[in-house]
Order: sequence, then C-alpha cells, then structure tokens
Amino acid sequence: MTALRREGADTVRRGRPWSLPLEDRVLLVAACWRTNLTLHQLAPLFRISKSAADRIINRLTSLLALRSRRRFRRDTVLIVDGDLVPTRDHTVAEQSKNYRYSTKHQVVIDADTRMVVAVGRPLPGNRNDCKAWELSGAKQLSATPR
Repeated sequence: MTALRREGADTVRRGRPWSLPLEDRVLLVAACWRTNLTLHQLAPLFRISKSAADRIINRLTSLLALRSRRRFRRDTVLIVDGDLVPTRDHTVAEQSKNYRYSTKHQVVIDADTRMVVAVGRPLPGNRNDCKAWELSGAKQLSATPR
C-alpha cells in the first residue's frame, strides 16, 4: 500500500473522488485477477457500478503489475526458450517447421523464482532460436549490468 501511495495511486485529483478507499480498490483488482469474474459480477460485491469497477481496474492494473528487475545476483540462472505461436496474421508470421504460419517468441525466466524476466518481440516462425534470441530484443531486456 505504501508503494502504491508513493506512485500516486491515492492522490486527490480533479473530478469525482473514488467511491472506494485504496485498500478496497486493490482488493477489487486482486479479486478480478484471482477469480476471473466479470464486471457485472464484481461490481455488486463492492457496491459500486460496473463502470466504476472498470475504471478502478484499468487505473490500478498498471500500478500493481510487476516491474522488471534492473539487476540480478551474480549467481542467477536464467532460462531462455523459444515458442512457436500459430497465428493467422501473415504480416509477421512465416511458415515454420510444422508448415503452419507462426510467430516465434523468446521467453526468459528466472530459474529460482520461475518468474518471467523478459519476453522478446514476436518474429517470423521460421527463425532459429539462436538468431531470435538476439533479434527479438530478449537478450538486451535480460542483460545484467555488472
């Protein structure tokens, strides 16, 4: 809650004030993420309108999202894997080994926490993992300054 207040989630702005205190707004977003209920189901639980619930979720989602790490410990092990995602959009996709139009995504995770560290830009599906590692930007996103 302190970090959210520091980032300005509870500052008084022009216009109508929030109908819920910050603690309840955070609980609303957590309930939305955890239960996957619709806004029509969530809003009555907090005694607010559907549009107010939507505004609260849109505002707090970016503030509650995990920030990417700037540094890793020296002994951190990162795991990189490429994944083919079938798509109908042929602007980025190319035919891959399985003869389907796909895009290749490079995903970097921390081996200890199993949390995603970085995801590279989508590339055509016919790219090799070694080449996609550099071209997608995942290498730069997960680079650690020493």
